[in-house]
Amino acid sequence: MKQLVVETSASSYPVLIGAGVIETELLKQLERLNPSRILVIADSAVQNLYGDKLMRAVSSFPSDVYAVPSGEESKSFQTYYDIQTFALKQGLDRKSLILAFGGGVIGDLAGFVAATYMRGIPFIQLPTTLLAHDSAVGGKVAVNHPEGKNMIGAFYQPEAVVYDLDFLKSLPESELRSGFAEVIKHGLIGNEELYRWLKQEIRDVSRINDFMLQRMILQGIAVKAAVVKKDEKESGVRAHLNFGHTLGHAIESGAGYGKISHGDAVAAGMLFAVWLSNRGLGADLPYEEIQSWFGELGFPTAVPSDLDTDLLLGKMMKDKKASSGTITMVLLQSIGECRTQAFEKDRLKSLLEIWRQEGTV
Repeated sequence: MKQLVVETSASSYPVLIGAGVIETELLKQLERLNPSRILVIADSAVQNLYGDKLMRAVSSFPSDVYAVPSGEESKSFQTYYDIQTFALKQGLDRKSLILAFGGGVIGDLAGFVAATYMRGIPFIQLPTTLLAHDSAVGGKVAVNHPEGKNMIGAFYQPEAVVYDLDFLKSLPESELRSGFAEVIKHGLIGNEELYRWLKQEIRDVSRINDFMLQRMILQGIAVKAAVVKKDEKESGVRAHLNFGHTLGHAIESGAGYGKISHGDAVAAGMLFAVWLSNRGLGADLPYEEIQSWFGELGFPTAVPSDLDTDLLLGKMMKDKKASSGTITMVLLQSIGECRTQAFEKDRLKSLLEIWRQEGTV
């Protein structure tokens, strides 16, 4: 097992990573918190596969389960409201605990339920996907709105993150690839050594083994933890964690949530951000090399042709970092060194169209 601590201005909490930790480390966290009742908010597919294992681990405490369908569509206000209703009917009180059992959708949804139920009760993240190594840490919890992703939410830190690698063994290749995009992001924005190792060692996501998983999860979370420690509520450098996400979220929303995976959309967004860094900042990033690697891994290397540029710009204008007619993009001065730059909408539209039209995309 590997462990690191995430520190924020108000608290700190452990991230416990390893095979079988749900059966060993989770109980220690539960005994520390001593909840009056536990509500497991679970991805229905994960609950079907691993629910019995989790329920054995929490059997010392009164527990209920609320399972939601897999997919981004479940991160809705209606699902959030239904869970709140269920929690009230089951008699959860301020000493109760929520366990978020699933991927990033469940972590965001369950975290927002915990943040707002009786004005806030504790929760623990139990990530079951590689993608969730990013979302499970840092305390950003939310639900989606048709007008934009994660627009209704809060900053609310978990009490712990218990990351059992055994749960990742059943992930389909497409889900591994989606999570791997966020690992690459952490290397590009904050750890050049991690990026170089990933690029050298991983050319096929289906060949990622437990050693690789543990290393990339640990180092990826370490990058995010360092940023969160400096800027918990995204007033400064935490915006760097959105590298690739401004366009990526627009692609997800424009296509319809669930039609394009988060990782695939972010991969396209990162390619545009790398290209834009070279074009707008005069950086000397290996764009063609990264693009070729992404293609080899199975990521899209362009925006889907049926998504209109004006539609994407409209979505980007609703990004939380947009203001006063400008869109703020997270760019790279070099690998491991970020900066933000604001673009007028028309200027960014022109650059996005050039990138889409060039034969190199």
